[in-house]
Formats: sequence, C-alpha cells, structure tokens
Amino acid sequence: MDDGTHPLLISNYEEEDQQLLRLRTLSFTAEGDIEHINGLRDFFTQFGVESKKLWYLAGPAIFTSICQYSLGAITQVFAGHVGTLELAAVSVENSVVAGFSFGAMLGMGSALETLCGQAFGAGQLDMLGIYLQRSWVILITTAIVLCFLYIFAEPLLKLIGQKEEIAKAAGLFAIYMIPQLFAYAVNFPIAKFLQAQSKIMVMALISAVALIIHTTFSWLLMLKLGWGLVGAAIMLNFSWWFIVVAQLIYIFSGTCGRAWSGFSWKAFQNLWEFVKLSLASAVMLCLEVWYFMALILFAGYLKNAEISVDAISICMNILGWGVMLAIGFNAAISVRVSNELGAGHPRTAKFSIAVVVISSTLIGVVISFILIISRNQWPIAFSSSIEVRKLVSELTPWLAASIVINNIQPVLSGVAIGAGWQALVAYVNIGCYYILGIPLGLILGYKIGLGVMGIWGGMLCGTILQTCVLFGLTYKTNWNKEASIAEDRIRQWGGENDGKSNDTEK
Repeated sequence: MDDGTHPLLISNYEEEDQQLLRLRTLSFTAEGDIEHINGLRDFFTQFGVESKKLWYLAGPAIFTSICQYSLGAITQVFAGHVGTLELAAVSVENSVVAGFSFGAMLGMGSALETLCGQAFGAGQLDMLGIYLQRSWVILITTAIVLCFLYIFAEPLLKLIGQKEEIAKAAGLFAIYMIPQLFAYAVNFPIAKFLQAQSKIMVMALISAVALIIHTTFSWLLMLKLGWGLVGAAIMLNFSWWFIVVAQLIYIFSGTCGRAWSGFSWKAFQNLWEFVKLSLASAVMLCLEVWYFMALILFAGYLKNAEISVDAISICMNILGWGVMLAIGFNAAISVRVSNELGAGHPRTAKFSIAVVVISSTLIGVVISFILIISRNQWPIAFSSSIEVRKLVSELTPWLAASIVINNIQPVLSGVAIGAGWQALVAYVNIGCYYILGIPLGLILGYKIGLGVMGIWGGMLCGTILQTCVLFGLTYKTNWNKEASIAEDRIRQWGGENDGKSNDTEK
C-alpha cells in the first residue's frame, strides 16, 4: 500500500540516519566512549578532534611552565650583573636547595593529577576541593620538615664540597627563600586542582603577569637600588606568592562551582592512603630529576672537567627548554587520561595516548633535525671557547636523541600519573636509571675512556629502556580494567559517599 512518501525522501532519510549513526560512533561525548574507527579518513578526523582537546590543555601548560621556569632564570641573570659571588649563591640555591624542594613538592602534588582528574571525569566534583585540602595538609607538613634543609644549607653545601664563601652566601640566601618553599606547598596542589578542570588558561595569565612584575622589580631592586641578594629574595618570594594568592582568589570567588565548596574536616580523612600516593609521585619524579643532575656531577670528575661541564651544561640548557614542551604534554595527557578513566571511557583514554605520543614525537624529531643540521653554528651563541663549542657539536647527536626520547618519556609518565601507577613507575625508574643507566655510563665514560659521551650514552640507554618499559605497560594495559579501578578508587576514598552526603546536607 502506497503511503504517499516519495522514494527519494526515503533515500535521504536513510543517508541522514547513516551519517548520524557514523558521527555518533566516532565522536567523543559526555555520555559515551569512542567506538571503532574505520579507515584513515576517520582516523585523521578523530585525530584532529583529539589534538584540539590536547593543545587546549598543553598550550597554556607549556606557557605556564616557561613563565615559572623563567622566574629563577631571570633572577640568576640579574645576579650575574651584581657580582660573581651573588651569581654563584643564587645558582647553587636554585639548583641544589630549591631544586630539591621543587622536585619533591611537584612530585607530591602530582598525586592530585590522578585523584582530581578521575573524580572530575566521574562527575564527583565535590571531592576535588577535599582532595586539594588533603594535599595542602601533606605538602605544608613536608615544607616544615624541609625547612631544616634551608636552615642548615651552609654546612650541607660545605659537606658536598662547595667553597666556603659560596656555601656561606648560598646558605644565607636559602634562609631568605623559606617563604618560597611554602609557596611551592600551596601552589602545586592548586595547579593540579585547576588542571583537572581544564582551567589552565587562567594559570597561564597569572604566571605571565607574575613574570612581568618579577622582571621589572628585580631590575629595580637588585641593580638600580643595589639590594643584591636581599632584593633577589624579596622578588622571588613575592612573585611565587603572587601566583598563589591570585589563584586562590580565583578559586574562592566561586568560579570552580561545586569543585570548591569551602574548607572541610573531611580533608583529614584517609590521609595515609593519600600520603602513600603522594610519596610515590614524589619518588617517581625526583628519581628522574636527580638522574640528569648526576650527568653534570659525573662530568666534573673527568680530565678536562671544566670543558666537559660547560659543554654538558649548554646541552642540558637546550634539553631543559625542550622538556618544557614535554611537561605541557605531560599535564595534558594526565588530565585527559584521568578524566576519561573517571568517566568510564577506556577507549577514549587509549586514543588520547596515541594522539599525544605521535604529536610529541614529531615535535621532538623536528627540533632534533634542526639541531643536527646546525650543530656547528648554534653552540656559538652559548660559548666563546673553541674547545667547548667543538665538544658541544660532538655531543649534538646525543642531545638530539635525548630530545626525541624526552619528548616521549614524560608523556608516558603523564599517562602513569593519570592512571595512578606512580609506585610501579618509581620501581621502573630505579631499575632503568640507577641499576642500568648510571653504572653503564660510568663504565663507558671512565673504564672504556669514552669520556663525557660515554657517560651520556650509558645514561641515555637507561632512559630508552625506561621509555620502552612504560610503552609496553601502556600497550598491554587493560583500559577497561583501569576505568573500573578508577571508579573503585573514587568510591574507596569517599567520592560516591561524600557526594551523596553533600547532596543530603544541601
């Protein structure tokens, strides 16, 4: 029986239905997970969608990292114009005392990347503020303990072989910098709290304003008014606390909605489990930071120590700026993975990992290619010594390989943080870095006589092995199971129950 419907209209309806079904199958939604991708066209379409999400997070995160990294670097530049002793004092305090504390605090704060990210993905917004306060309790307590490192910095620096006048000046400067230590304790949990909600643009804006203020007033206090180390300490402390206070005002003003509902005694519940995850995060990160610090330390014991240390320091400087890109990707992927696992979207999490690994690797390859083809030119900008420039040129292939690996490794570490594997990765780091990498580097550098290239080559082998292990763990992971673990973790640490109790109270 004819119902009066034109066959062409039926065909159009069927085509529209098929297109809608296909879009529904391919797209990321709040309710569903990504389904199968059919063909290269679908892959590149979805790759573009996911890349936009990643760069929305990674771009501001990279900018924020560069701004905050530059606070100490700019202080060192101005200190160099004050005097050689002042430069040495600021450099030693930044790299040894503050560097150790920075790594420990950032690592412990990274526990929030797992917890806040997964709670946000699961819609348990009320728990984000509780997790933030728990992290503050733990990090401020840790800062009180680390105060002894600042107070007794002078004798400790003498113990590791620093000259008496440098140790004395750096020790005094370290005491001045105790307020910065507590700024770290408050700031890093805030950063992870905001990252989990993808509120990274406000962090970038605040960091940019802090950098402008820091540069202007550091020049005024240190050079024009002649306050020296006192001026440096005032501005570094002020700049970090400016970042902290500005972010707190943003949070307390109600812009985070249910994620911040005020202070609560629940922050003191389940602290031991939180401490264990925080310590695992700190150990995981510190093992990586200390590994590359050891490269410069071992170079100082070679025959041409001054040339070796200068050349490696230049290469490490380039590698450090490259790591800023990787840190942005690290933050982005940890947020994406934790959010999607918390939301019960394992396939989306897996696809996000593929996209960020491909993107980060391509950027690393491009940077490495530029360094290799200009290996005889770019060292001129960093040193007037022909010997140093020659050694830097010889080390450039090792630097290029390190940049490629270090553009992949932090991304996989971000996956580990997003999934909550910090304790496992800490053991992986010990095995790859300290059981294989360092001993192999010492054998190649000293025993076989390859010098600085042998040390770097051995340690690079440790990094490559660690990257391969993390890649294998990521590839073999049952992401459906990880999504279930994320749900259990949120329920175990009060997400579901606390959410219900909060609704009842309201």
